[in-house]
Amino acid sequence: MSSRNPTDWMWAQACDLLDQAERMHRQFFRLTTSERTRAVWEPPVDVFEDEREVIVVVALPGVPAERVDVTIEPQALVVRADSPLRFAGSRRAVRRLEIPYGYFERRIALPDVRLENGTPELVDGCLILRLRKLG
Repeated sequence: MSSRNPTDWMWAQACDLLDQAERMHRQFFRLTTSERTRAVWEPPVDVFEDEREVIVVVALPGVPAERVDVTIEPQALVVRADSPLRFAGSRRAVRRLEIPYGYFERRIALPDVRLENGTPELVDGCLILRLRKLG
């Protein structure tokens, strides 16, 4: 018999399940406004800024570069793509599905300055966008 308190173990398990549910909710069920009628997911992003540029890093595991569309709108950067479900098929059962797939769109607020879009890079599953500040 374990010396651990069963109540502590159950509480830890419940907290882990709540964390997992929250993470899945954020990844799969967040809807955004879009011209498209399909539901979309939002990839996580990091944004860095200095006096010369804004750098946006978008996590896109398994998304081919040619499927990514990046546009700059007034005060927002919009990243769109379609992430294919690679290994699913009629003869394969899905045992676990945590990586998001399908169409996504992510709008990232930008500072109120004129920006020039540089060449996007796809490095280690992350899209890196360098936006040079003008003026």
